[in-house]
Amino acid sequence: MFKKVAPYMGEYKKYTVWAAILMCIGIIANVAPYFFLYQIISPLTRGEHIDIKYIIIRVFLVAFCELIFAFSYVQGLSFSHVSAYNTLKNIRISLQGKLEKQPLGNIQNLGTGRIKKIFTDDIDMIEILLAHAIPEGIANIFIPVLIIILMFIVDWRLGLLSLVPLFVGMLAMSMMMKAGMAKMNDYYESAARMNNTIVEYVNGMEVVKVFNKDGDSYKKFGETVRAYRDFTIAWYKVCWPWMAIYSSVLPCLTLLILPIGSSMILSGALTLDRLILVMCMSFAVGPSVLKALSFAGKFPQLNYKIEELEKLMDNPPLKEGSSDFKGENRDVVFENIHFGYEDSEVIHGVNLTMKQGTTTALVGESGSGKSTLAKLLVHYYDLNEGRIKIGGQDITDMTLKALNDQVAFVSQEQFLFNTSLYENILIGKPDATREEVLAAASRAQCDEFFERLPDGIDTMAGDGGKQLSGGERQRISLARAILKDAPIIVLDEATAFMDPENEEKMNAAIDEIIKDKTVLVIAHRLSTVKNADKICVMKDGLCIAADTHDNLLSACEEYKKFWDASVSASTWKIKEA
Repeated sequence: MFKKVAPYMGEYKKYTVWAAILMCIGIIANVAPYFFLYQIISPLTRGEHIDIKYIIIRVFLVAFCELIFAFSYVQGLSFSHVSAYNTLKNIRISLQGKLEKQPLGNIQNLGTGRIKKIFTDDIDMIEILLAHAIPEGIANIFIPVLIIILMFIVDWRLGLLSLVPLFVGMLAMSMMMKAGMAKMNDYYESAARMNNTIVEYVNGMEVVKVFNKDGDSYKKFGETVRAYRDFTIAWYKVCWPWMAIYSSVLPCLTLLILPIGSSMILSGALTLDRLILVMCMSFAVGPSVLKALSFAGKFPQLNYKIEELEKLMDNPPLKEGSSDFKGENRDVVFENIHFGYEDSEVIHGVNLTMKQGTTTALVGESGSGKSTLAKLLVHYYDLNEGRIKIGGQDITDMTLKALNDQVAFVSQEQFLFNTSLYENILIGKPDATREEVLAAASRAQCDEFFERLPDGIDTMAGDGGKQLSGGERQRISLARAILKDAPIIVLDEATAFMDPENEEKMNAAIDEIIKDKTVLVIAHRLSTVKNADKICVMKDGLCIAADTHDNLLSACEEYKKFWDASVSASTWKIKEA
């Protein structure tokens, strides 16, 4: 387990080593008073006289040992925590770096709650291993082992008797770990489901209230919380009996030493001072062993969490090349594209060519594969089969940065960071001047709502952009794309949230932006894409036709059906009473 974490410790590994050394010194200092106590009691049992000076010296030695223990143990804990939290920092940074290279779709599938749990709760759990279990465990095991060896030197029979409670306690500990591991996977899966459900419940509260679905939403919420409770209780019910056994037996090394040792004294086979010495040593062993083994119950949990982290970190990253963009032009070619989520294929051998400077529209029913195909162009996922090329260069030959420099993506749902609107737009081109940002915002028709905001473009967006309407968030995301000025633009329902009075202005702005660009646009309203150079009709993951609007009307029955439905919908009116 330690080997899995050690690579992330770096220069701080030495702090863990020093922590273990200091804690060993502290444990020795904490055990020593029992020997000083024996030095006081032993002469008395033999009827010898001891003066007050002899006692005072040992009392001062006990106090000195306690000071040594306090200093060493506290300093050891300080070192171990420095090592632990810097290691956790390194793990989080490493995980973040590896997540960045994962298919974005896979990250979304994990769920916000699960990712939050991994980054906070699961990684924080490793602190127990680094800050406590390793340094304290080493010290609290190493010193008792030495003491037990001393017990055998004093009297091997009493030494053997001291091992019996240790054996019983450790047997109970191993049974607890074995039983707990069998239920641990279900326990953590239920915890992950509960985290995702809580996040979903909070995020969807507005919809729940509006549509009066409190009962249904709370039912799902309650079911996952109760499932987590049931798995937790079931896990602890299996572990509790074994925990009770080892917790009560392990500290009591005198369980057999006292009665059998007393019998041996009565029979003359053992002297009283030897029994007292061994009993004093056993008092020192019990708490240390219990402290060390208290961490053992955490090891199955730690091992599970580390394995989960490894699975996440070991997921194959997106296929990424090492070269810059070297394409001859900005033509985009989809060659025999096959793609599926897990075992279910949703794109079946699509071939499509988008010439530089032209606009290609994807139309079709919901679930036909339009958005998936667009996301494959921006490398949300790796393909199962086929190739996507820009200017003749496979996108997997480029670095992700090189690809991102070529493509701007504006989706239906856009996330805004809780910072100023200016900084949200600046994401499109971090080195842009303020004038460039303002110009991009103006072209995206943002000026009108900037005027009514208290700080204009410097107004805070709020969590997820909650200070703005859906249409306003869309215009901010469009301003990002304008500022980025990439040669290829993907618009996934970019005007979905536009008000009718603003849509015309937005379409004019988009026409201005996409001039001389290679554009892939997805739209449900066919009227917005009828002037596209090419319209690709998607159905069940296939491109069943690709041509101009006029040609498709006469040659493609599926497209004609969409068009007729679109025209009919545009004439809908609310009937006056």
